[in-house]
Formats: sequence, structure tokens, C-alpha cells
Amino acid sequence: MDDICSGEGDDGRVVRDLLEHLGDKWTLLVVGMLEGGAIRYSELKNRVPGISQRMLTLTLKKLERDGLVSRESFPEIPPRVEYELTPLGHTLLPPAIAFAAWAHDSSAEILARRAEFDARVTR
Repeated sequence: MDDICSGEGDDGRVVRDLLEHLGDKWTLLVVGMLEGGAIRYSELKNRVPGISQRMLTLTLKKLERDGLVSRESFPEIPPRVEYELTPLGHTLLPPAIAFAAWAHDSSAEILARRAEFDARVTR
């Protein structure tokens, strides 16, 4: 893990930057929604509960910048824009799904530990 986090020459900047981006509230949800193939912006917004238009736009731009998502505009009226995972984006799915499964399977224990901690600290 030290080798991965040290980042050879960048002091781990890229790893920290990606962890910050991928660990935000929306990114992995958006990636998961794109697992099945290209999807229109409006449909993607409907599938990610609670995300604002601004946050969806920012999240998609970050994913596109990182090369994880591609964007295609169609010259139609009304305009149509579709997003799709790139081959690199598809490589993110297995660890993202594993993390989601771990979080789901561990949630009861984590909530119990938090309650124990909070009870101990707030005394």
C-alpha cells in the first residue's frame, strides 16, 4: 500500500485526488448507473435520486476529464447528450461494486460501533 500511495514522484497527489473525487457523494452512484451502457443526461438525472442538475453536471465533467466517461452530443432538436463509461471507466466497476457490497454487508456493525463510540465520547 505504501508503494501505491507514495505515487512515485508526485507525492501521492494523483491517488489522493482520485480518492477524493471517487469518494464523494455522487461519483460512484453515477458510475453505477452507467454500467448498462450509454444513457441520456435527463435519464441519468432521474436515476440518481436527490442529485441536482449542477452536481450531476460537475460529476460528469470530472469523470470525463479523468477519462472514465465519454460524452456524445447529437445535433437534434431538442439536443440530445449521452454519457457512457469508457474502457477505463469499466475497470472501475469491480472495485466499486466490491466496495458497495462491503459497505452494505458491514453497515450494521459500523452503525453499532459508531453508537458505542458516540456514547463513550459524549459522556
